Amino acid sequence: MDARDLVRSVKTVGSTGAAQGWRTVRAAWRRKRADASGLAPRGAERARVPGPLLDVEPGPGGGLVRFTRSELRITVAVNGAVFWGWDGAGPEPSYALAGDSPKPDLRAVLEPEKDGAWRVVSERVTVVVSRNGAVEVRTPGGVTLRRDLPPRWWEPVGGGQARWMQRSEVAADARFFGLGGRASGPRLRDGTYRMWNTDPGLSFGPGDDPLYITMPVQMVVADAATHLVFHDSTWDGTVTLREGEEGAGSGHDRAGTSELRMDGGPLRCWVMVGTPARVLRTWTSLTGAAALPPTWALGHHHARWGFGSEQEVRRIVAGYLERGLPLDAVHLDIDHFDAHQVFTVDRERFPKLPMLAKELRRDGIRLVSIVDPAVKAEPGNAVYDSGSAVDAFVGDSARRPVRGVVWPGESVYPDFTRARVRQWWGKLYEERLAQGFAGFWHDMNEPVSFTAFGENTLPRSARHDLEGRGGDHREAHNVYALCMARAGYEGLRELTPGERPFMFSRSGWAGMQRYGGTWSGDVATGWPGLRASLSLVVGLGLCGVPYSGPDVGGFDGSPSPELYLRWFQLGAYLPLFRTHASLRAGRREPWEFGDEILDHARVALVERRRLLPYFLTLAHLAHRTGAPYVRPVWWGAPEDRVLRDCDDTFLLGDGLLVAPVLDPGTDRRAVQLPRGCWYDTVTEECYEGPAQVLLDAPLSRIPVLARAGAVVPVHGSDGGLELEVWPPAPGHTGGGLVVPDTGDGWDEPEIERYVTRWEGKRVVVERDGEDGPSEPSHPVRVRGLGTL
Repeated sequence: MDARDLVRSVKTVGSTGAAQGWRTVRAAWRRKRADASGLAPRGAERARVPGPLLDVEPGPGGGLVRFTRSELRITVAVNGAVFWGWDGAGPEPSYALAGDSPKPDLRAVLEPEKDGAWRVVSERVTVVVSRNGAVEVRTPGGVTLRRDLPPRWWEPVGGGQARWMQRSEVAADARFFGLGGRASGPRLRDGTYRMWNTDPGLSFGPGDDPLYITMPVQMVVADAATHLVFHDSTWDGTVTLREGEEGAGSGHDRAGTSELRMDGGPLRCWVMVGTPARVLRTWTSLTGAAALPPTWALGHHHARWGFGSEQEVRRIVAGYLERGLPLDAVHLDIDHFDAHQVFTVDRERFPKLPMLAKELRRDGIRLVSIVDPAVKAEPGNAVYDSGSAVDAFVGDSARRPVRGVVWPGESVYPDFTRARVRQWWGKLYEERLAQGFAGFWHDMNEPVSFTAFGENTLPRSARHDLEGRGGDHREAHNVYALCMARAGYEGLRELTPGERPFMFSRSGWAGMQRYGGTWSGDVATGWPGLRASLSLVVGLGLCGVPYSGPDVGGFDGSPSPELYLRWFQLGAYLPLFRTHASLRAGRREPWEFGDEILDHARVALVERRRLLPYFLTLAHLAHRTGAPYVRPVWWGAPEDRVLRDCDDTFLLGDGLLVAPVLDPGTDRRAVQLPRGCWYDTVTEECYEGPAQVLLDAPLSRIPVLARAGAVVPVHGSDGGLELEVWPPAPGHTGGGLVVPDTGDGWDEPEIERYVTRWEGKRVVVERDGEDGPSEPSHPVRVRGLGTL
C-alpha cells in the first residue's frame, strides 16, 4: 500500500465527507489495482533506429524506402497532403480521417537525390529521405520547412507496444500554433505539452496544461510558407517545443525544434504546405467538413448549473424578454436530471418540461440539454438495463464492466469505439427530443471518474473494442469523446433527418468538427481566464475546429462588473456566445451587474443579432473550406513577423478585426493592424496598416474595425438582409461573400460574391456571377464615406 495514497484518501474523505468521498477513494484504489493486474510491466527495452538505407520501391504517389531495421512508406495525395508511415504503418485505420484516405497523386514520383538520398517530387512539396532515415519537407523552390531526424523506438524485450520519439527542426523564424485547446496560446511558447485529454478538476487559467482537448496537430508559420503536421497516434505523449533564434551564437541561426514522444501507436504523419487557408482546406478534406450549426445556435445562449426548476428558467427568460435583450437558447445542466442520471428528468422540479420547451420555442428560444456518458450502475435505471442487455459498457480484462464515480455515483461507461454501442446510444436521444430539447452539450467525456488520487479517468487497462481490433484505454482515451460525439450526431441524423443537429463537446480529438464544436470548459473567473478564452478559440480554429467559445464570465467565482462586461463583449464576436457559471458562482444575467453594465451588454447583444447573417456566412464557409470564423491577425499575411506575435486581436472572417479589452481599467488600447485600410466601425475613421494604432475602448464597447472594401451581410433596420459596405481604398477594389439563410435543413445555398469599386466619386457594388456582373440581391448601405 502506498502511504501517500493512503494519506490522500483520508484527506479526501475528511474534506468531502459522506458517501461521495468514500466512493472516490474506492474508485482510486480500484483503478490502481486494475492497472497493476491488467497491464504488464514494461521491463527491459531495446532501442532501435531505422539504420542505413537499403533500397527503394517506387509506387503510386511515392514509394517505399527500406532501411536495415525499418521501412518508410511515402505517398503524396491528390489534395497535396503528404503521408508517411514507419514500420508498415498506413493511413488507416484512423479515427481522424473522414472516409477513405485520399487517392495518391500519380504525378508524384520517387527519384534519386544526391548523397545516396531519395526524394518524392510533387506540385506543392518535395520530400527528401536521407540514407539514415531523416525526412525533409521542402517548398517547390527548395526551401526546407521541416526536417524530421531519424526516429527512435524503445521496444519491450518480451514484446508489446513500442514507444517512440520523433525530433524535428523548423526554420529559426518559425512559430508554433495548435495542439488542440491550449490556454497559453494561441502562439505556443517554449515548453512541454501533453497529449492526454484531461479534466483539470478545478477551474483553469493560462498556466494549466493539458486540458480537455489535445491533438497532435501543429501549424507552423514561417517566412517561407505555412505547414501543418499531424501525427496520427491516439496514445498518451508529449510535444516539447523550442522556438528558434536568428543570429544566435556566432551569427548562425538556431533552428526551432519540436520533439514528439508517444507511449505507443503507429509512427505516421500527414504534412500539408501552403497558405493558412490552403492548409486548413486540405486538412478539412482529410478529416471532414465542419458540421454546420443551425442558425439559432449562432445567437446568444444562457446557461447555469443550478437553474433548479422550471419556475427559475421562466424567471430568467422573462428577464431577457422584459428588458428587450435577444436570447436564442437556454441550457439545462445536470441539476435537471433525476438524481444526476443521464436521459432522465427530475419530475418534481421540471414537471412539464415539454410544455416549457414549447413555450420558449414560441419566443424563438431553444432548450439545450447536457448529456454525460457515465451511466448509473443500478438495475432499474433504464439506460443501464438496456446497455447491459447489449453489452454496451467498457470492461476489464475479465469482461466485467469497469466502474467509476461521477455525479450519479457508481457508474459504468459506454464503449463508443464499438459501432453497435454507438447505434444504441444514438437512439437514446429520442427521449431528449421528446422532452423538447433542440440541442445537446456533451460533458465529462474525457472520460471522467472522480478519484481521491491518481488520474481522474478510467484505468488504462480498461478494454475497448476499437472497431473490432481490440485494445485498452491507453489507445482509446483520447478518442472516447470523439466517438461519443459521432454516436450522438449520427443518432440525431436518424431521429430528425430534416434538421441539422446542434451538438458541442467538452472533449474531443482530430476530426471532432465533423460532429459539432466545443467550449472552453471550466475556465477560471479572472482576467487571465478571459485571455485564455481567446487563446482557446483561436488555437482550436487552427486545428480545424471552427465553432467554439468560452463560459462568459468564467465558470466559477463572481466576476466584477467590468470583467463580466469585457468578457461579454468578447463573446459577442465568437462563434459560440454563451454565458455559463457553476453552482457556486454568482449570477450571470446582464441585469445583475447594474444599469450601466446592462445598457452596454444590450449594445453587444443587439450587435450580435445584427451580425447574424455574417456569422451564418462564416459558418457556411467553415463548412465548405475549413477556414475558421475566428482567425489570427496573420491569417492573410503569415510572413509578417509582427503579426505572428500578436495574440490579443483577431480577425472575424475576412471583413472584421476585433480588439477585445483583456486588462482591467482600460479605456484605450493599442491595435496592430495588418496591411491595408481599416475603418473603425463606430467612428468610421480610417487607419492605414501595417501599423500600430491607439484606439478608444470605453466601457461601452471594444474596438472593431472593418477592412476597406469589405461587404458584410447584416440585418437591416427592417430585419431583412442588408449589405454593409466599407469603401475600398482609392484606386483599389474590394468584395465579400454572402450566404443567405435558407433555414436549418440540409440545403446548401449558393455563395453570393460581391465586388466593390470606385466609379468616379461613387462606390459601386455588383454581384459577380457566371453571367457577369449584376445588381446586388439585397439592399446596400455604404459606410465610411464621410471620413475619406
